[in-house]
Amino acid sequence: MQSDSPKGSSQRSENFVEALSAYSRFHRAQHWSGTFGEFLRTIVPGNGRQLARTSHEYLWDMLCWFGRNNQSPSATANGESAGPKELFKRELYGIDEPLGRVVDYFKAAAAGSDVGRRLLLLLGPPSGGKSTMAILLKRGLEEYSHTDEGAMYALQGSPMHESPLNLVPTSLRAEFRETYGVEIKGELSPWARDRLEREFEGDFLRMPVERIFLSEASRVGVGTYAPHDPTTADLADLVGSVDLSKVAQYGDEGDPRAWSWSGAVYAASRGVLEMIEILKVKREFLYLLLTLTQEKNVKVSRFPLIYLDETILAHTNLAEFHKFLQEKENEALLDRMVIVKVPYTLSYIEEARIYNKLVSAAPAFRDVHLDPHALRVASVFAVLTRLLKPEREGLDLSKKLRLYAGESVEGFPENEMTRLRTEAPEEGLTGVSPRFIVNSISNAITRNDKKSLTSMEVLLALKDSIEHDARMDAKAKKLWIDYLVLARKDFYNRWVKEDVHRALFASFEDEAQQLLDKYLDEVEASLDHREVTDPITGESRPADERFLRSVEEKIKVSESGKLTFRQEVVRKAMVAYKVGEKFTLNSHARMREAIEQYLFEERRDVLRLVTSAARPDDEARKKISAVQDRLTAEYGYDDHSAKEALSYVTTLLAQE
Repeated sequence: MQSDSPKGSSQRSENFVEALSAYSRFHRAQHWSGTFGEFLRTIVPGNGRQLARTSHEYLWDMLCWFGRNNQSPSATANGESAGPKELFKRELYGIDEPLGRVVDYFKAAAAGSDVGRRLLLLLGPPSGGKSTMAILLKRGLEEYSHTDEGAMYALQGSPMHESPLNLVPTSLRAEFRETYGVEIKGELSPWARDRLEREFEGDFLRMPVERIFLSEASRVGVGTYAPHDPTTADLADLVGSVDLSKVAQYGDEGDPRAWSWSGAVYAASRGVLEMIEILKVKREFLYLLLTLTQEKNVKVSRFPLIYLDETILAHTNLAEFHKFLQEKENEALLDRMVIVKVPYTLSYIEEARIYNKLVSAAPAFRDVHLDPHALRVASVFAVLTRLLKPEREGLDLSKKLRLYAGESVEGFPENEMTRLRTEAPEEGLTGVSPRFIVNSISNAITRNDKKSLTSMEVLLALKDSIEHDARMDAKAKKLWIDYLVLARKDFYNRWVKEDVHRALFASFEDEAQQLLDKYLDEVEASLDHREVTDPITGESRPADERFLRSVEEKIKVSESGKLTFRQEVVRKAMVAYKVGEKFTLNSHARMREAIEQYLFEERRDVLRLVTSAARPDDEARKKISAVQDRLTAEYGYDDHSAKEALSYVTTLLAQE
């Protein structure tokens, strides 16, 4: 989190200016205005399908466009194909399943299925990504509308930005369909009908048309509604009301010009309306919104049905939803919603990415160094609070957490994560939020004048936040503190020992690879029931079963499971060999862990000697200094956190 050098900062500044220039060139929109007659002659031919899109079709096209044109660098580097979820990938981590359901909703709705007649409700805990998902959709629409593919046209001055195609009379729409191959579904609003008759004497070819650009700030195609006080909320906030100042001017409350078209549903027309905490509003609000979603119209006094095509994206928390479920009269409303649960992520790796994003954007963190495991150990604790205690034999919380992170665990197949999610669908809907974690780290930074924060200091900050949280009872506090202890013992201890071990032995990677090669030779001989030629004596001998088991036991491979494990390792080695790659420590996560632990055990006494702080001699001091330098240069530590890591590992070794 530390600041860069002036040279690096200058280079990034130049890169950003170039990125802005490229963005401007790519999104430089072609403004257009003219009469409806000119629109039919110059814009419609060849673009009929694009111009007649529903809001769901427009949103789906936007998601696909974003996937094609804004693929993340990491996806490109990994050879992944972009897709409709790409819009969310740079901001939301670890919730691929909910994102997939949201994308499926838009895909089905755009295809014309009945899903398009349902309100989309995002349900989940606070700070879980619901609002971010809605914001990304809104910003994606704004960006898309500036492209050629996202060009949208409307009747000039219409408060509903209604489609010019709605001008085509009903009697001529069949001919329009035959001519342009497009079905017109919309109807003119009272405002447009009044203007057409009053200003243009019914000559719709003279009606002015212009290209529009979706914008939440300008209230064009993007709307947001939040009930500040549900008890005093007025439907006028959604559908508008009579403007008394204009009634005196026009003399009739039924004159469209005397109506205030400032409601949120008009602002969101042809785009998306975000409803925040939707279940807090009065029931008549919900009926209006669900009717709008299902029938694509609203009814207000003094006017006939008003056609509006927009996608309603709502979100709420679990407490409000459970309260809503308890009222029987709400069952009919639930049938007209598509509910997508948006839980917290259950992958500590993805959770750490969330923290990294949040702290990178916070000014308080810019000059603060975090050791390489500070965010990871916090994420382990967070995910532990979200998990249900496993009931299956041989599975504990630590193993379950590792499985959710995609790590290999002895005794469980690779697809075990899917089975666990099926068994516990409510996991992730409760537990600590990312906001709680980041707030705790922020508090630790404000109390720390070293501009450096270690993993242990983060754990202590979390413990302090738990103990002073007035919302939690004593039992819940004790449970969460137990999770902090588990995160330290089962994860941080292993990580920091591995770092110190690697830093101590500069030749670690070479030694580890040699050890892996030896393991493979011994395993192949064991599986083939043949002897191995000793490289030193040249004599033949049986496979070294003691060596094999000493490595395998480091990752708790049982005697009964050793054959399966060895066959899996050989199979992966053969796959690498067939594609011309070398089988390395990075080819098999569990083998890497086993080799690291094996080497660590071999050199435990040396490590104790070097890290002894009693009265180190000059040679020991040099080794200590070399370890600290290596931790700083290659493993993401700074001077403070490197010293703390060495001291901590020394304490651990003394206890063993």
